[in-house]
Amino acid sequence: MPSPKDYAILFDASRCIGCKACQVACKQWNDLEAEATRNRGSYANPPRLTAHTWISMRYYEGLRPDGDPYFDFVRGSCMHCSQAPCVASCPTGAMAYREGGVVTVDERTCIGCRACVQACPYEAVHFDEAKGVVHKCTMCYDRISNGDQPACVKACPTDALTFGTYQEIRAMAEERVRVLKERGYARANVYGLAELGGTHVLYVLTEHPSQYDLPKAVREAEKRAATGWLSAGIAAAVLGAGLKFIVGRREALKGGGQ
Repeated sequence: MPSPKDYAILFDASRCIGCKACQVACKQWNDLEAEATRNRGSYANPPRLTAHTWISMRYYEGLRPDGDPYFDFVRGSCMHCSQAPCVASCPTGAMAYREGGVVTVDERTCIGCRACVQACPYEAVHFDEAKGVVHKCTMCYDRISNGDQPACVKACPTDALTFGTYQEIRAMAEERVRVLKERGYARANVYGLAELGGTHVLYVLTEHPSQYDLPKAVREAEKRAATGWLSAGIAAAVLGAGLKFIVGRREALKGGGQ
């Protein structure tokens, strides 16, 4: 469970208008390159996270119990889990917790084995082919550790994103759900309170999390954890990449001593 004073973000789907200002702000602040995309029949663009896209707004539509249609916008990004599968699966400690419960990756010690990519239930970690390391959302750790808000939060025009301590964010999320239920959203809920030890990004949803494939993703991650993180193929990649890393370091040290 996150500490009360840990950093946290609240995403409120009931206030989100799908403008993607958060996506743009994330790209700008983190100097992430643009990616060529094409229309695949969805408003989501790009439709998934990559090594160069750390936030992707996803679009869901359906019918409420009373027959009224809904069109929800849901944030896709790293959840900064308290029991993060990516951290548990990393063989070098490159993926680790920072102060405030934020999960980041140290590119200097990442060997590119991609165990974390396989482990993440939210598909938030991706391999950068050009650099040979993985990338993911850092919750703008460089900003928040200096007293500022994450770029995505600062850019949101409707207050669908809020940043604060975990204690503040959780209380805000639970109060928002209470208000939504009073307004007729019977299935309003807070997502992230129990998943993977509790996540540092909480969602206020107007529909059950199953509408957005969220529980399924977590169950699959927990199943992988119970049976061992690494398949034979991933284990081989870890060993191969680890050997390459060790040999490279040894050669570098040898060269430095000459």
